[in-house]
Amino acid sequence: MPPFLWEQHCCLPLSPTARISDLARYPAGSYLSVNVGYSRQSTADSLALLHRFRRDAQADGRFRLVRGVDDIGGETIALAFDLEDSGPLGGVLDNVERFYELGVRSLLPTYNYANAAGCGCLDADDTGLTAYGRDLVRKLNEVGMFADGSHCSRRTGLELSELSAAPMIYSHSNFAALWDHPRNITDEQARACAATGGVIGINGVGIFLGHNAVDERAERVEAMAAQVEYGAGLVGIEHIGVGSDYSFDGEDFNAELRQNPDAFSAMYTAWGPLQWVPPEDLLGAGEVPGLDAALAGRGFSEADRAAVFGGNFARIAGQVWRA
Repeated sequence: MPPFLWEQHCCLPLSPTARISDLARYPAGSYLSVNVGYSRQSTADSLALLHRFRRDAQADGRFRLVRGVDDIGGETIALAFDLEDSGPLGGVLDNVERFYELGVRSLLPTYNYANAAGCGCLDADDTGLTAYGRDLVRKLNEVGMFADGSHCSRRTGLELSELSAAPMIYSHSNFAALWDHPRNITDEQARACAATGGVIGINGVGIFLGHNAVDERAERVEAMAAQVEYGAGLVGIEHIGVGSDYSFDGEDFNAELRQNPDAFSAMYTAWGPLQWVPPEDLLGAGEVPGLDAALAGRGFSEADRAAVFGGNFARIAGQVWRA
């Protein structure tokens, strides 16, 4: 089993109902990046969530808040945070620094649809990054926060790679070559990310894997393994990681999809309620053989699996994050 798990993106409810204790479903020693906002959250909303999550984590002895990679490991679960849209910045680039000081370590410019920073993966007209979006990439590099291309349009992702002076990431994105969904990335995007030194986190969302039926739990794990295998062959094992996108607010999210289908398009709703690969199915503590076992069955060595499950993201965090 890999020495630790680096989970580059997971989601608690973005509301006062969130329980930080739910994150203890991940094994001790893990690193988790927890979402604190996307396009619907204001600056005040996301700051309130951050303060709440930080306070609750500090009151629970199982968690440690992260400043740098040296804070990761041991018997506690290391926590940092991410923003799934630049909207919570409120158009103020100096807020990147403000969020960084509160533990946000990655930010993606757009969530599915165009905003002040650029285009999203569901936009029909892909014009890439705006001037503000380009300034945002430079600010992320300056502050030491990952620039993240997940949910962005293809051109926006490619321009992130061109502009970033540091390794960029796709925190939770799969490969369109295996399952043609607009949320999945092209081989060109993957190669451009790898050329920056970056890492692509494979997610466990059924509609992005091609296996979204309730009874396809094992098939989702195998599909994640196939995504890892494809990515390793395309850009090298050193550029592949895990960002499962597991949603502890799954019921709420599926309710939102039913109530606001136009906000996500038919590409989110055509296969029924979303299903996810849970934390227990990553390292094999669940009801099905885990992703670790699936990768071992495909011939991945212990060292390769350790790189995918944690080493690769840890390496580039050491290069990007500011001490």
